Amino acid sequence: MSQSTAVPIRQSDPMPKRAPGKWKKHAWGYLFLLPAVVIFFTFLWLPIGKGIVFSFYHIDFVKGDTFVGWDNYERILKDPEVVVSVKNTLYYMMLGLLIGFWVPILFAIAISEMRRLQGFARIAAYLPYVVPLVVLYGLWRWLYDPVGPINAVITKIGLEPVLFMTDKAWSMISIVIMETWQSFGSALLIYIAAVSSVPRDWYEAAEIDGAGVWQRIRNITLPSIKNQIVLLLLLQLIATSQNFQTQYAMLDGGPNNTTLTYALVVIRYAFTRQDYGSASALGVLMFLVLSLLAIIQYRMSNRKEA
Repeated sequence: MSQSTAVPIRQSDPMPKRAPGKWKKHAWGYLFLLPAVVIFFTFLWLPIGKGIVFSFYHIDFVKGDTFVGWDNYERILKDPEVVVSVKNTLYYMMLGLLIGFWVPILFAIAISEMRRLQGFARIAAYLPYVVPLVVLYGLWRWLYDPVGPINAVITKIGLEPVLFMTDKAWSMISIVIMETWQSFGSALLIYIAAVSSVPRDWYEAAEIDGAGVWQRIRNITLPSIKNQIVLLLLLQLIATSQNFQTQYAMLDGGPNNTTLTYALVVIRYAFTRQDYGSASALGVLMFLVLSLLAIIQYRMSNRKEA
């Protein structure tokens, strides 16, 4: 019987499965992001794009829009009110940094050093933030009144009463003090969370080495929360550059345009003069400046991380 020399046929190895593509792998994630993207596009990105387009038009809802090129930008750059508002806004931002920016940092550090009643101190510091704006404005108008409680204390110690609302030297300072009292509670919570995340072993080691309170704050606390300080600094600069409601509600830009801010000029162009093209041009200039600030902050944070 002859022996078979046929070579058995070897079955080919199964083809490896192709890895799912990036889009298929994250399809459900993109699906959940879709509503947020639609909302942001409809209510944020689309208005920004339309505002840039409108800045080159004279907007007329009856006769139709007319392309005017750079005329809106030339008009607002020659407007004395715009120049005054830019100066006032820079002054307002500077006062916000000098008066209000360090308040939540100091309170957060002080509360973190407390041995008792920390919870009560946190609640008490945050309470002004929940006061409605209508109540807030009425309260501080009463406090700043020429015969109000603050001036009553000032006259009792033998000084002249201060005209907080009508004196040019005090009007913007008064607004910053009021806003600092009302809004520092939200930043305080962020700083408290940052301070609480610092390892307690560092403080205990510093106390064993004989470091005092100020040495612990300077060498441990402040370096540990510097990223939060830089972030909230940028957020405060953006918020103060866009603020107008306090100036509008308390003094309407007065006295004699002393509290007239850039955002308030935009509101006047849009809703008082109904010059929507120039108002859009003002908004585009603000958008460019704030974008530049954000880019600078982003580069600084990346450089520090590197």
